Amino acid sequence: MVQVTNGKMNKLLNTPLKAFTLYALLVLAGSIPAYYYIVNRIWLSEIDLHNKFVKRKIETEFSKIVINDTILTQSLGLWNRIEPGIDLRPLAKSVQKSDSLYTVMRATNLHSRHSNRFRGLSSYLIINGKPYHLTVETNVEEADEIISEIAFVTFGFFVLLVIGFIVLNQRISAKLWQPFYKTLHQIKAFDLSSQRSIVFEKTNILEFEELNGSLQKLIEKNISSYQEQKEFTENASHELQTPLAIIQSKLDLLLQNEALTGKESEIIEAAHKALARTSRINKNLLLLAKIENQQFVDTEAINLSQLMSDSLEFLSEHIEAKNITIEKQVEQGVFIEGNRILLEILINNLLLNAIRHNVENGKIGVEFSKHRFIVSNTGHNHSLNTANLFKRFSTSSAETPSSGLGLAIVKQICNRYHWQIHYNFDQQLHCFFVAF
Repeated sequence: MVQVTNGKMNKLLNTPLKAFTLYALLVLAGSIPAYYYIVNRIWLSEIDLHNKFVKRKIETEFSKIVINDTILTQSLGLWNRIEPGIDLRPLAKSVQKSDSLYTVMRATNLHSRHSNRFRGLSSYLIINGKPYHLTVETNVEEADEIISEIAFVTFGFFVLLVIGFIVLNQRISAKLWQPFYKTLHQIKAFDLSSQRSIVFEKTNILEFEELNGSLQKLIEKNISSYQEQKEFTENASHELQTPLAIIQSKLDLLLQNEALTGKESEIIEAAHKALARTSRINKNLLLLAKIENQQFVDTEAINLSQLMSDSLEFLSEHIEAKNITIEKQVEQGVFIEGNRILLEILINNLLLNAIRHNVENGKIGVEFSKHRFIVSNTGHNHSLNTANLFKRFSTSSAETPSSGLGLAIVKQICNRYHWQIHYNFDQQLHCFFVAF
C-alpha cells in the first residue's frame, strides 16, 4: 500500500501555479527598471522639446523689439535673477556652434544639500547684432520620484496576476483534469479479486485516452494472470496432495508389516516424518498463494475472545504435553472485521509458535483488546533474528518440527488487512504484537 505524506507531496494542479507565479514575479520585477528607462526617455524628450520651444520664443521676442545695449544689459541682469532656469549672457566674439543638450546634478538653492537633476539646452543667439549664449535648464527630478509609484503599481498588478492564476487554475484546470481524477478514483476502487475489469469514461483529450487504454490493457492482463494463478493453486492442491496421501498410506501399510527389522522400521518412520513435513509445507505454500491472491474475500464481524478460546481448546493437548501455563488478559466483546479462516490461522500459528519454541513448565501470555493482540512465551534466553523472522522457511531452532512458514503466513494475513506486526524480547519473554 502506498503511503502518501501530505507534508511532502504536492498536488499536480498546484505545481505549474508556483512556476507561473515565480515567472510573473521575475518579469514584473524586471519591468520596473524597464518602465523607468522608458518613462525617463520620454520625459527627457519632452523637456528637450520644451527647452527648444523656450529658446525659439526668446529669439522671436527679441527680434520684434528695438532696444539699446545699455537697457538690454540691465534687462538681462534682471531677467537672469528672476528666471533661474534661463541664463542669457553676451559673448566677446561670435561663435558658430550648434545647440547641445546636457544633464547636470546640482542643488536648487544655496541652503539645500540635496542635488536635483536638470536637463539643459546650450544655444547661441544674435541680439542687436551681437552674440549671446543662452542656457535653458529644467528640473527633471519628477522622473526620479515616479520610481516608487511604478514599483507600487507593478506590485498591484502582480497581486492581480497571482489571484487570476489561482482562480483560473482552479476553474479551468479542475475541469481539464476531471477525466484524470475519475480514472484515479476507479483505480483506487478496483479490486483484483472481483475479477471485474474497469470501463473508463471516454474523453476528447488524447493523453487521458491513451492513459485509460494502457490501464485497461494492464488490468485485463492482471485479471488473466490472477485467474491463471488461482487455477494453478487449485490444481496444485489437488494434484500434489493426492500422491502424497497415497505415499503416506503405503508407508503406514509397510509399518504394519511384522517382518520388518528394526533398522527398516526406523528408515520407514523417518520417511513417514519427512513426508508429513512435505505435506504440511505444500499445504502452507498453497495457503500463502491463496492469501497473496486475495482468494479469502468473505468477511464478517468475528468475536475475538470466542475465537481465542476455541484455539486454546483445540491446542490444549500440545499445551498440556509441555505443562505450559496460560495467562490471559482478555477484553470481552471485541469484534474484528475479517475472514474467519484467516483469523483462525493467524491465532493458531502464533499460539503454535509459542508452544513449539517454549520450554517445559513454561508459560504463554495472551492479551488482546480492540486495538492490539499480543502473544508472549518463555523460551530461549536470547532475542530472535528479526531480519529473517517473518521470511519463508526461516526457523529459530532446528529442534522444532516447524515448516518455517507459520510466521510468514501470519505476516501475509496482517498485510492483507493492513495490520502491523512486530516482535521484541522483553523480560525473558518472546513477544509478538499485532496492531489492528
